[in-house]
Amino acid sequence: MYNTLIDIETLHQHIQHTEWCIIDARFSLADTAQGRQDYQTSHIPNALYAHLDEDLSGPIIPGTTGRHPLPKVEAAAQTFSGWGMDHDVQVVVYDSASGSIAARLWWMLKWLGHDAVAVLDGGWPAWQAAELPITQEISPRPARSFVPDVRPRLLTDTEHVDLYRNDSTYRVFDARTPERYRGEQEPIDPVAGHIPGAHCASFAENITDGGRIRSPEELRCRYEQLFDGIDTAHIISYCGSGITACHNLLAIAHAGLGDAVLYSGSWSEWITDESRPVGTGG
Repeated sequence: MYNTLIDIETLHQHIQHTEWCIIDARFSLADTAQGRQDYQTSHIPNALYAHLDEDLSGPIIPGTTGRHPLPKVEAAAQTFSGWGMDHDVQVVVYDSASGSIAARLWWMLKWLGHDAVAVLDGGWPAWQAAELPITQEISPRPARSFVPDVRPRLLTDTEHVDLYRNDSTYRVFDARTPERYRGEQEPIDPVAGHIPGAHCASFAENITDGGRIRSPEELRCRYEQLFDGIDTAHIISYCGSGITACHNLLAIAHAGLGDAVLYSGSWSEWITDESRPVGTGG
C-alpha cells in the first residue's frame, strides 16, 4: 500500500492494474477550465479527471464558507464510487503543481478512511520528462461502492481555530507564501493578512527546485523545528481555501510524524466575519 508518495516508475508498472485508480487533478485558479482541457489533450493512461471546484469542493455559501468548502461526505462518497474506488483500490493522484492540488484529494480520502492513496512525486511534469506513455483516450472505471469511515479528528473549524490559535499546546500553520502571510500581497482574497497567532509554514518549502517533494528526513527536520515540541495531533494547517494546506499535511505524514489537522475553511472563511481579528507582518 502506498499512502503518501509514489514514484513514476512504480506507477508505470501498475497503470493497467484494475485495482489501481489513477486521478488527474491538474487545475489552475487563474483558468478553472485549463486543467480539464489539458487532461483531454493528454494524460496518464487510465487516469480519470478530478475538477477541484466540481468534484473536490462543495457549494460556496457567500458570507459563510471559504472558496473551496469540502463537499458533504455523501457527495464525496458518490463521486469516489463513480470513479471505481472502494477499500481494495490503490488510488494515485497527480497534478502539474508539485502535488499542491493533488494533496487535496489525498487528504479527502484519508479523512474518509481510505489509506491506500498516494500523490505522484513530480506529477505530470516528471511523467512527461521520463517519456512514459500518455494518451487522449478516456477509460471510465466500473463503479464500485465507496463506504466512508469518517475520521473527524483530521478536520477542524473556525470556532476551534479561534480557540486554539493562542493556546501554547497547539500550533496553527499558514501554508501560503510569506508575503501573503505578512499581508504584503493578496492576489485572491479581499482581505490581506493571517490568523493572529498562526505561524508561517509555506508549502513551497516542502518542494525541491526540481519540483519533487523533499525527502522524509528533510521534511522531518523542517517540521520538528516548526512543531517545537507540540504533538502532531495539535498541529492545524490552513491556507487560502483549504487546498495547499493539505500539502503540509502530506509532507508531515511523509516525514513519519503522523496526522495533523486541516482547517478546511482557511483564510477565505476566516475573513467572512469582519469581527474576526486579522494579523499582519511577521
